[in-house]
Amino acid sequence: MSEHIPQSNRELVVLVTRGTDHELSSVAFTIACGAITSGMKVYVFLVSSAVDLVRHKGVDITHVPPLDPLKSLMQDFIARGGTIWACPPCVKARGYVQEDFIDGVTIQGASAMHERLKAGAASLSF
Repeated sequence: MSEHIPQSNRELVVLVTRGTDHELSSVAFTIACGAITSGMKVYVFLVSSAVDLVRHKGVDITHVPPLDPLKSLMQDFIARGGTIWACPPCVKARGYVQEDFIDGVTIQGASAMHERLKAGAASLSF
């Protein structure tokens, strides 16, 4: 028997704080892709050193075997409708601009994440 899950509970916000030097960044995107597979709408909010993950060159250097390379995880995530937001102050602190990031990443303040949480989205932090 299938349990009815309210639409607001079909969203997940994944907060990622780890960058290219930590396996939790790949774990976060593996779990985010799994949530999409299970039918959830997923938003990833990158803060602190996690904004380094979506730089054109940064995405190429993160690979934590046996997980898929981060680049393929992100491409899959975006292709299947996942949303990636990068924290504006974190981006600015590193001297990055929108053109530094892979396609599909938006520089977006925490208010967008707060709106999803207020609407009932679940959340995970890495």
